[in-house]
Amino acid sequence: MITGTHTILYSADAEADRAFFRDVLGFPHVDAGGGWLIFAAPPSEIALHPTEDAPKHELMLMCDDVHRTVAELKEKGVVFTQPISTQRWGHLTAFRLPSGTEVGLYEPLHPVAHG
Repeated sequence: MITGTHTILYSADAEADRAFFRDVLGFPHVDAGGGWLIFAAPPSEIALHPTEDAPKHELMLMCDDVHRTVAELKEKGVVFTQPISTQRWGHLTAFRLPSGTEVGLYEPLHPVAHG
């Protein structure tokens, strides 16, 4: 039986990105040994989208109020890479991790699976 998901983000600066998830986003975590932090993720969903390009994966964090979340994260020095836009499925933006990796942030306008 599948009991969860384990998401891996490959990073040019894993230490800085781990500190960001710990200190800025405040994700609970455990130390798997030697400072190797494993973060508890909030409830998640998996969506499967068609593509004619090479398959890829994206990380999109979800929130209840994207405007409030962006304001809170900007106060902590988070750099956003795109303005908030409204898509058919939600309000979308993105920010950079310390390594330069971009992470999406959105407020869903659709029903969520983890209700």
